[in-house]
Amino acid sequence: MADLNHMLKLLNELDDQIVGCMRCGMCQSVCPVFAETGREADVARGKIALLEFLSHEMIKDAEAVKERLDKCLLCGSCAAACPSGVKALDIFIKARAIITAYLGLSPVKKAIFRGMITKPALFNNLLALGSKFQGFFTTPVNDIIGSSCSKLLSPLLGDRHLLSLADKPLRGNGTIDTAPGLSGLRVAFFYGCVVDKMFTSVGEAVLKVLRHHGVGIYMPVDQVCCGVPSLASGDLKSYEDLVRMNLKVFGKGDFDYILTPCGTCTSAFHHIWPLMNSGFSQSERETIAMLADKAMDINAFIADKLGVSKAEPAAGAKTVTIHDPCHLKKSLGVSGQVRTVLGANPNLKQVEMAGSDVCCGCGGSFNLQHYSVSTKIGKKKRDSIVATGADVVAAGCPACMMQIADMMSQAGDRIAVKHPVELYAQTLG
Repeated sequence: MADLNHMLKLLNELDDQIVGCMRCGMCQSVCPVFAETGREADVARGKIALLEFLSHEMIKDAEAVKERLDKCLLCGSCAAACPSGVKALDIFIKARAIITAYLGLSPVKKAIFRGMITKPALFNNLLALGSKFQGFFTTPVNDIIGSSCSKLLSPLLGDRHLLSLADKPLRGNGTIDTAPGLSGLRVAFFYGCVVDKMFTSVGEAVLKVLRHHGVGIYMPVDQVCCGVPSLASGDLKSYEDLVRMNLKVFGKGDFDYILTPCGTCTSAFHHIWPLMNSGFSQSERETIAMLADKAMDINAFIADKLGVSKAEPAAGAKTVTIHDPCHLKKSLGVSGQVRTVLGANPNLKQVEMAGSDVCCGCGGSFNLQHYSVSTKIGKKKRDSIVATGADVVAAGCPACMMQIADMMSQAGDRIAVKHPVELYAQTLG
């Protein structure tokens, strides 16, 4: 009965949000999926029209509703462009939770989310095992990007070019708990799953920057996934389990900010957790609100709180172009700070690509379910990067880095893919 009441509450919230859509179609011009398929059902206006009668449509053909909802990157481009201020991203997240509660979670996703990701010890051990044996299944293909391919795993992974799991995860550093230094600031560091297990160089760069500027660090190793992958698949139970685990770890709030190097993770703290908090107790909602206020992207922290400024590019500086991740720019409004952080490295000269804030096509599980569409979108991003002639492309989201690396590696490009904080940390000796 509690679950049913929860779903009814979400349905009512959905009805209140949907009425704002005027069917003007402005979302068509910015939807990367619609640009590839040309189908009205794939754009926000079409999905919202369907959701107006969600309770009826669920009974009529729930699978068809789910199929249309799943064909969305959750990039937020439609919401950012909507003249009526319709929060389409919020609507689609709630709708996915409702339809999944009605249909049930697929066995594969149940195994991944409830059998693995919500069991951190098992999750970490399985990926540690994978890092030891990955060399037997993959062949390196691009030394600049650091990518590999695998014919053996192609039935599962397709023709993707993959980045390797790290030999040692970031949490291998152990829990870090230090007092504020010269800056007078102390931050919590939420590194996120991909940085912990793949892009450990990004996590090490964050620690280097914080120590250089005299910032106290709280980095607990018992932190877990932010819950967005579970929620994007409509699995409200796994999402709430993961949020509660993180509330226990970060709930004291004895820090000035909670930083992440991932646009999606920051958006989870700042936006998604408060949005999807109706299943939590009053005290838990207060903790969620406290963390939302303190959540900050690492680029914004470096530029706005540490006061880093741009330097003149040195002779022979390499060129860097910037991809603006959807959750970083469209959800959090962070883009100028990224350019400031990169501008602090005198060995880099910035060159803008066309459509720097156009989605790269990753979209988390969208990439797994709709790889052909994801690839078409990603190839356009790759073409925009290559057209700049840059030596390096910087992106402040690990998922975008994976997608861009895949697209560029498959094309044989020799352009490095880096996080802005890695490039800034290079200046610190």
